[in-house]
Amino acid sequence: MDISSFSDELLAGQRLMIGFDGTRLDQDLRFMIDNLKIGGIVLFSRNLVDPAQIRQLTQDIQAYAEKCSLPPLIVSIDQEGGVVARLKPPFTQFPGNPHMKNASDAVGFAETTATELAGIGVNMDLAPVMDVAFEKNQSVMADRAFGHDPERVSHLGKIVIEALQQRNIMAVAKHFPGIGRTELDSHMDLPDLDIDPDLLMKTDIVPFQTAISGDVAGIMLSHIMYPKLDNKWPASLSGAIAKDLLRNRLGYQGVVMTDDLDMGAIDKHFGFETAVDQILAADIDIVMICHRSPKMETAHERILSDIKRSHENRQRTIRSVLRIMHLKERYL
Repeated sequence: MDISSFSDELLAGQRLMIGFDGTRLDQDLRFMIDNLKIGGIVLFSRNLVDPAQIRQLTQDIQAYAEKCSLPPLIVSIDQEGGVVARLKPPFTQFPGNPHMKNASDAVGFAETTATELAGIGVNMDLAPVMDVAFEKNQSVMADRAFGHDPERVSHLGKIVIEALQQRNIMAVAKHFPGIGRTELDSHMDLPDLDIDPDLLMKTDIVPFQTAISGDVAGIMLSHIMYPKLDNKWPASLSGAIAKDLLRNRLGYQGVVMTDDLDMGAIDKHFGFETAVDQILAADIDIVMICHRSPKMETAHERILSDIKRSHENRQRTIRSVLRIMHLKERYL
């Protein structure tokens, strides 16, 4: 992919995945596409009315991006089935990962979901959950995970990944390096998981290694502290976890993204500009901001300033944008 013609503003914007208000292409969404040059959007229930409306919305968004001479947008959604499913009837309702009995259930979920997402112009499912919900604690992921056995999670998760991607829907494995042992919800505050790295590698990380072997399009980082891996930053801001562990040790060369930076784990403990700076330093590709706020403009400005600060920083963003554009070329 030749991105030599990309302006610095476009390079910065491609690293943003944003949420928005409303159910149509309005003036504010046009601003974010044209001025911030965003690389992707994430849809929530507040954006969705019915299949025809969603299809029109995504078509209008892509048409406007093309009119602005921008690359097509990644259009993502959380459609895990069960308790996390943004699409309501008439879309197919699945009971969720804990209720999958076998490979046939996993294939059925992924094939149907991929067909329905493609039909409304969504090209990325922020799924599957690859966390292992261990039995010894009240896991925050108990009602979202495939189960408590790393091998079962690996097996069913890989089936979902491959079935989605065979039907041209990008899959995202989450939440690296695993949040199944936590009881505190990172939407509310910052969990601390003081686990031995060797145990983590033998258990929690196993499904993510399987996802990598399945060529998963994206991996989402958790908003969790792992003090034996990094005693200063949560995974979503950590170079030790995103760069040293995920990229260098595990060899993952795909797109890495944060979870929503509006969540309490980040919002209550870290300054937003500091968080963005850490994301850039950690070789994390996509900054996700799910609620409309001035943070989006701030993030774009911060990435742009980083690009202009040095040749090395610019090359770092170019590497991230190349990974993002590789996905867009392959799937869009």
